[in-house]
Amino acid sequence: MAKVDVYDQEAKVVKSIELADEVFGIEPNEQAIYDAVLAYQAGLRQGTHATLTRSFVSGTGKKPYRQKGTGRARQGSTRATQWRGGAIAFGPQPRKYNLKTNRKVRRLALRSALSEKNQENNLTLIENLNFDEIKTKTAVKLLEAFGFDRKTLFVADVSEDFDNAYVSMRNIPNAMVVTVNSLNVYDIVNADKVVFTETAALKAGEELA
Repeated sequence: MAKVDVYDQEAKVVKSIELADEVFGIEPNEQAIYDAVLAYQAGLRQGTHATLTRSFVSGTGKKPYRQKGTGRARQGSTRATQWRGGAIAFGPQPRKYNLKTNRKVRRLALRSALSEKNQENNLTLIENLNFDEIKTKTAVKLLEAFGFDRKTLFVADVSEDFDNAYVSMRNIPNAMVVTVNSLNVYDIVNADKVVFTETAALKAGEELA
């Protein structure tokens, strides 16, 4: 187990703890990460797109003119695709885009994404996210203390008191707070910096190992 520094909210080292190598120190599996991100993004698609087929287009089913003798191509209905106001051929219809990934692959992807952030020195541990009050300035001060000016993902545990921090960071475009239980690969990969509270890091080491 590798020792990692834990900082307070003023970016000062207060202690060091050991992180589980099974979660934060493995060789990243890029394929597992790719599959997990693809499945997550596919799940965001509503799939409610639809175009009108011949059965839904308004109009008569009557033959527009006789079959022969006009010199024109034969036509059976004005609802056909080649007519103005007609149907759409092979257009999109409602469908589900969900992709299935095995539980082992999802867990491997999470461990791989966290290990990758740790290897790139983009993983930081902080004592806690306890704010005395709901104040965006406090959240901005925290980000500035660490020099986080890009997308930052904060991870806390449900047992902690981080409600004020969560609300304080809602108005900051580049900051997001999630719990260990709701952590997903896309959020980790999408963030430039990942910040775990001490409790959340230990919890992740236990549950994902």
